[in-house]
Amino acid sequence: MGPLDQLLKTLEDLSFVDRPLTAGRVIVTLLITFAAGLFIFYIYRKTFKGVLYTRNFNVGLVMTALVTSLIIMPISSNIILSLGMVGALSIVRFRTAIKDPIDTVFMFWAIAVGLACGAGFYMVAIVGTPMIGLFVFALSRAHFGSADPYLLVIQHNNGTEGEIQKALPAHRLQSRTVNANGVELMIEVRLQADDAALVDNLRKIKGVKHAALISYNGDYVS
Repeated sequence: MGPLDQLLKTLEDLSFVDRPLTAGRVIVTLLITFAAGLFIFYIYRKTFKGVLYTRNFNVGLVMTALVTSLIIMPISSNIILSLGMVGALSIVRFRTAIKDPIDTVFMFWAIAVGLACGAGFYMVAIVGTPMIGLFVFALSRAHFGSADPYLLVIQHNNGTEGEIQKALPAHRLQSRTVNANGVELMIEVRLQADDAALVDNLRKIKGVKHAALISYNGDYVS
């Protein structure tokens, strides 16, 4: 029997599936859930690409896994109690707005870990959590040859917009503001990570007073 088979056999022996709810089961379940939650905490911190990292949300992921496992333990050990708890939980409503879809994915990940551990399927949580983390980390680093979206803000004098348009790659105009000091353009462009020299080239155009390149993620700026 190899090391992997021994590890899987140990996890299966540790499982409390179809066993009475005891203090030992509660302690082991919460410890394993906490360890898996810390791994989710680490992956979220390392792969976060939003506007502003919120540590409270990340801590909330760990707490969500722990609370979910605590709820599932009595449900999985008593059928009659489970019916009552499901009915009671159906009145709970969550109204917190989550702007980034990836935050929803992490929330479901934490809930899934809590469900697996609370039901006693520790092997599912211990094996599945690192694998999902590996996939998330790989996807966060992969670009598949596609360019990243940016917002390009340009302030220039009247009469130089034609030359600026020639210097720009394929783009989409978001806004154009004209005032007494000149014109301000807000343009969405897609660039590779090493194409930031575009700003320097624009600054060399006579009449361009200011040019800024800002990372852009759909509905918000980062």
